[in-house]
Amino acid sequence: MALFRKDLGGRVARLRTGVGARTNRLRRGGADHRPGPADRAVDAFGSALDEQTVAEELAAFACPGHCDSAAVHLLTGERADGPDAPLRRVAERGAAAHLALHTEAAARFLAAPGGPHRARAATLRSGGTQVTCLAEPLTARGQVRGVLTAVRQGRTFTREQTAALHHAARLAALLLGHARAHASTRDTALDLQRALLAEPGRPHPNLDIATRYLPAGGGALVGGDWFETVRLHYGRTLLVVGDVMGHGLDAAVDMNAYRSALRHVAAADLPPHRVLRQLDTMAARSPERRPATCLLVRVDPARGTAAFASAGHLPPVLFAADGRAELVAVPVGPPLGTGIGGYEVLTRAVAGAETLLLFTDGLVERRGVDIDASLAHLSGRWLPPGTGAEALLDAVVDRCGATRAEDDVAVLAARVRDRPAGGDRAPAGG
Repeated sequence: MALFRKDLGGRVARLRTGVGARTNRLRRGGADHRPGPADRAVDAFGSALDEQTVAEELAAFACPGHCDSAAVHLLTGERADGPDAPLRRVAERGAAAHLALHTEAAARFLAAPGGPHRARAATLRSGGTQVTCLAEPLTARGQVRGVLTAVRQGRTFTREQTAALHHAARLAALLLGHARAHASTRDTALDLQRALLAEPGRPHPNLDIATRYLPAGGGALVGGDWFETVRLHYGRTLLVVGDVMGHGLDAAVDMNAYRSALRHVAAADLPPHRVLRQLDTMAARSPERRPATCLLVRVDPARGTAAFASAGHLPPVLFAADGRAELVAVPVGPPLGTGIGGYEVLTRAVAGAETLLLFTDGLVERRGVDIDASLAHLSGRWLPPGTGAEALLDAVVDRCGATRAEDDVAVLAARVRDRPAGGDRAPAGG
C-alpha cells in the first residue's frame, strides 16, 4: 500500500507502509526470508490512485514474471457482474501472438457456469500451439470489476504462480474500487465548481469582464477557488475572488456557501470591509465551515474610484492604459471564518481604460519560488497598451504558466470603459 502526505509547503511525499514495509524489514533482518505472493503483489502496486495505472501495474506484475502474456479487461456499463457486461481491454503485456486469445478467454470466463467469482484455467490453441490460460477475477467486496488473463505456452502454472496472480488480482480490484470512487468524487466536485463558476453575476455595462477557471492538472483534487460579480446601484459593480481552504468536494460545497452568503450580504450595498465583516461573522457561527480568503473591489466608474478590502487574500494588480502594471497595496485582514474581524477599506482612483486583475494564489504560487518574486513578475511594463480584458487574461495565464499550476486558478479581469453607461449616476452623498 502506498500512502501520500502533504508537508507544510504543500509538497507531496510518498510513503511505503503496510505489508510492503514489513517485507523490506524482513529482507534486511535475515537472508533466509523469502517474500511470499502477497508480499510481492503489494510491492508491485501503489504508484498512483488511477484506474489505468492500476491495470498497467497488474499486467506488468503478471508478465513476464509469471506468464508469457497478460491482459487486463475491465467491465463497463451499469451491470458490473453479469456475463453480458461490456468488456474493455485497458492493459496488456507479452507476446503479440497470444494477445488475441485474451479477449476470448475473458469473455468465456465471464459466461462460465457458476459465475465469474472464482479463478478458472483452460487449455487453448494459438496458431497450432497448445497454451494454458488462467483467468483471475478482479473481485473486491463481492463485486467483479474485470478479469486478469494470463497465458503460458508449453507448461502449466505452478502453485506459487497461481497464488501470486490471485493475490495481485484481489489487490488490484481493491485499488480499482478506490480509484473509481476517487475519480467520481473529483468529477462531482469539478462539475459542481464549473456549474457555479459558469454563471457569475451580471456586472454593469460600464465594465468589460473576463474570467478564467483552470483546475489543477495531474492527480490534484479540485479546490475551493471562485469568483463573482454583483451589480449594485448607480453603475457600480462588486468584484469578488475567494479561495476556500483545502480541496475536494467539501471545499467546493463550502465555496458555494460563501458565494451564496456574499450575494445575500452584498444586496444591502454595504462598503466592502463591512461585507467582509458580516461574512466572517456568519462563517464563524458554522464551525464545520472551512476558513477562506476573499478579496472585494467595489468599482464606481462614474466617480472613477475603486474601494478594496481583503480577508487574507493576495493583492490585485491594476493595469494602466499604457500597459504598466502595479500591485495595489490593500490592507489585509484575517481570513473569513475566524471571527476576528478587523477589515479595512482602501479607496483609490481608477481611470477610464484601466483594468483590474483579481486572482487566487494558484496563479502565482510555485514550488521553490518566493511569492513576492512571483507577484513582482506581474508588475512593470510588459503588456501592450490598450489590451482588452480577454486578451489580458490570455497574456497573464501565459506569463505565469497557469496551465501547469499545481493548484486551481481563478482569475477575473475588469476593464473600466472610457465612458460609463448612460442612466447610472452616482448618488450625491455617501
